[in-house]
Amino acid sequence: MQTIKNYIHTHQQRFLNELFELLRFPSVSANPAHQPDIINTANFVAQQLVLAGADAVEVCQTAGNPIVYGHKIIDETLPTVLVYGHYDVQPPEPLELWHTPPFEPTIRDGKIYARGACDDKGQFYMHIKAFELMMQTNTLPCNIKFMIEGEEEVGSDNLGDFVIANKQKLKADVVLISDTSMISMENPSLETGLRGLAYMEVEVTGPNKDLHSGVYGGAVANPATILCQMIASLHNENNRVNIPGFYDNIIELNSAERKELNAAPFNLTDYKTDLGIDDVWGESGYTTIERTGIRPTLEVNGIWGGYTGVGAKTVLPSKANAKISMRLVPGQCWRNISDLFTAHFKAIAPPSVKVNVVAHHGGKPYVTPTHSIAYKAAQLAIEEAFGKKPVPTRGGGSIPIVALFEEELGIKTVLMGFGLDSDSLHSPNEKYDVFNFYKGIETIPLFYKHFTALSNQ
Repeated sequence: MQTIKNYIHTHQQRFLNELFELLRFPSVSANPAHQPDIINTANFVAQQLVLAGADAVEVCQTAGNPIVYGHKIIDETLPTVLVYGHYDVQPPEPLELWHTPPFEPTIRDGKIYARGACDDKGQFYMHIKAFELMMQTNTLPCNIKFMIEGEEEVGSDNLGDFVIANKQKLKADVVLISDTSMISMENPSLETGLRGLAYMEVEVTGPNKDLHSGVYGGAVANPATILCQMIASLHNENNRVNIPGFYDNIIELNSAERKELNAAPFNLTDYKTDLGIDDVWGESGYTTIERTGIRPTLEVNGIWGGYTGVGAKTVLPSKANAKISMRLVPGQCWRNISDLFTAHFKAIAPPSVKVNVVAHHGGKPYVTPTHSIAYKAAQLAIEEAFGKKPVPTRGGGSIPIVALFEEELGIKTVLMGFGLDSDSLHSPNEKYDVFNFYKGIETIPLFYKHFTALSNQ
C-alpha cells in the first residue's frame, strides 16, 4: 500500500494535468458535429495507454465511433481482467447554467468541474493511471485488457458487433467497470446491479401548419395540450407506470432483500436539501432507495412544441414532441417495453391528432453475483483502501452493454465506481472530487492483487 501511495503522491499533479487534457475534448457522441473531437479523444486515449505500458494498442474502427483497445499479457496462465469504460460524454446544454465552461476543467473546493469529469473520463482514466503505477512499480500481478468505447451515451450501438467479432481478443475472467457511484467516501459501497433502459421519442401532429390561436383555438386540437394530457396519463394515482403489461415478469425482491438494501446509510432530509426540494415523489409503497434502484420508472427527458422565443406569439402549434426514457429492472426486456409503450401511446391518442413513436436505443438490466471471486476481491480492495467494508447497493443508472458481456463473453462484471450521486451526471456543473480520483487510483491495484490471489487459491 505504501508503494502505491508514494507513486501517486510523486505523480499526482501530472495525473491531474493529463485528466484535464482529456476533459478538454468535447467528445459529445449525440452530436455529429463533434465527430472530429471523438476521433481526437480516441487517439489521445490510445496514446495514454501506450505511455502507461500497454501493448497492441489500436484505435478500432466501427460503423460508428472508434473503440480503443490495448493489453498487457504477462503470463497466459494468470487471470485476465478486461477494463471497460467510455470516452464519449453527454451534451453540455444548457450552457447558461454552467458556472464555468464545460470543456475547460476547473477545480473549486477540491472538485473537478467539467463535462465527463465523473461520467466517465475521470473514472476510466483512473484505470490507466493505476495500470501505469503497477507497471512502473513492477507490481502488476495478472493480465489486463482495455476496451474504451465512444458510444455509451447513445446506446453503444456498435460495441455489440465489436464484442461478437472479437471474442478471442477480449477473452478474460472478469469485466471491471468504474462508471458508477458510491454512497460516500465515508460510507464506501459496491453496486450489485444496474437498471436497463428504453429510450423513446414521440411526436404528436395536429393541423398541417401552425394556426392563429384566436381564430382556431377551441375548435382544433392543440398538439402541445394533447401531448401533455397523454404524458400525464402515463402514471396513475400511486405514481405507477400506467401501461398495460409494464410490470409483467418483474423479478421482485423479497422482504429480506429489501431490508438489506434499505440498511444502506441514507438521510432523507439531507437528500431533499441537496436537491432543493420540499418532498420526494415516486411509486407508493417503496422507499427512495428502492425507487432509484429496484423499481422501474418512466420519465420525460425533454418536451417541446410551438413558440418558445422572446415575447408573445399566439399560435396553435402544428406539432409537439417529447423524449421519454424508462429505467427497467430484472425481468423486463427493453424491446418488449418499447413495443408496449408504442402500442399504448398510439392507443390513447384522440382521433384529432396523429402520433409517431420512435424507439432510439435501450439496454438490459444487470445484477452481478456477490459470491464471485471478483466481487470478493473488490470488497477486499475497498476495505483495505478505505478501512471499511463496502455496503452493497443497486445502481439506478444503466450501462447498456454489461448484459452483453455476460451473454457473449461468458463473464461477470464488477461495478467498482468512485463517483457520487451528487456529482451532477448528465447535468450542468458535472463534477468529480480530486480525492475520489486519487482514491480510485489507490484502490484499483488492490483489486488486481486480491483477484489474483483468490483466483490462485
